[in-house]
Amino acid sequence: MQKIAVLLSLALLGFAAQSASAHQPVALKASDKTPAAGPLLVDGTISFAITMSFSKSKQVRAFRAGFAEGDSLAVQLLIYDEKPEKNLSKKQLPLLKVTSPSGASFTLPITERTSFYETWGKRTYLYLGRATEIAEAGIYSFEITSRAPGRFIVGVGEREVPGEVTRD
Repeated sequence: MQKIAVLLSLALLGFAAQSASAHQPVALKASDKTPAAGPLLVDGTISFAITMSFSKSKQVRAFRAGFAEGDSLAVQLLIYDEKPEKNLSKKQLPLLKVTSPSGASFTLPITERTSFYETWGKRTYLYLGRATEIAEAGIYSFEITSRAPGRFIVGVGEREVPGEVTRD
């Protein structure tokens, strides 16, 4: 009986560790200037936090994410609730363009500054915009264009499980 309790405890600890690490950070590099040059999130329904920083306006960072027909495409743009980002005006915030496999695109509207405390990293963020829609099958492109220096985060996906990221 004691062995079963120990095994169960170890299994629960392993599950907790896996759950805690499921939200995956992906850092974009300065060389990730086009979707093809950036990383590919193999399954875009898995929760990823794509981080990037810009030193000036008109810089671009980009990545891709794969979806199956009917998947939920969930995307958010966030900033740190810290200076200098929290003091940026709406016109200084980056533009996030999402392009579907068929070529349809939208720019995520910046409609809010909602506070969000992330317990794992012990950091507060501000949601700037969020969108959810039904995905087409294939690879979506995400392009972020800076309009001022700063550190920014794009959230993609909602499922908190480990995911795969590849780079060509």
